[in-house]
Amino acid sequence: MSRYRGAVLRIIRRLGELPGLTRKVTKRTTRPGQHGDQNRKPSEYSIRLEEKQKLRFNYGLTERQLLKYVRDARRIKGSTGEALLQLLEMRLDNIIFRLGMAPTIPAARQLVTHGHIYVNGKRVSIPSYQCQTGDSVIVRSNSKSKQLVEGYLSFPGLANIPTHLEMDKATLTGKVNGVIEREWVALQLNELLVVEYYSRKG
Repeated sequence: MSRYRGAVLRIIRRLGELPGLTRKVTKRTTRPGQHGDQNRKPSEYSIRLEEKQKLRFNYGLTERQLLKYVRDARRIKGSTGEALLQLLEMRLDNIIFRLGMAPTIPAARQLVTHGHIYVNGKRVSIPSYQCQTGDSVIVRSNSKSKQLVEGYLSFPGLANIPTHLEMDKATLTGKVNGVIEREWVALQLNELLVVEYYSRKG
């Protein structure tokens, strides 16, 4: 399944607020579609499916990518759900977004693929690049890159930078100081249901 490129407000109406996907808001409270205003009791499967879809759309992943992250999270000691969120939060495109260098994760992905971002002095053009503790994320030194990021920093997608990151706006340099804590994940979701969804799928 390819990455979603359709109407984002339909996704927001169905799944709720997804800060990584868009800054747009909608006044409509009903779900999209012909039967959106009907109050049906959701099945256990549909509840798990929606939690999974929140992760997919917020972080901009394909189904295959998310399945790979779930499998990687299972190999890590401790809570699989928490490990899954930590892996997703350490993606380079998400780090750019959480530092305020881009208003959304799709905008951060574009910054990375267009070569505006350096990690530890080397240009990285892969949005899924997995950042590590101690990494420095720097904006390319040319004027176009700096103007772009400075404009984004004036209106960041989220108000607060998580405690595991730090940002020097003067030099446009971010630093990864550790792994994110669960309360700093800016998404209302039950990650255990996502793990259950994939465990039942086999």
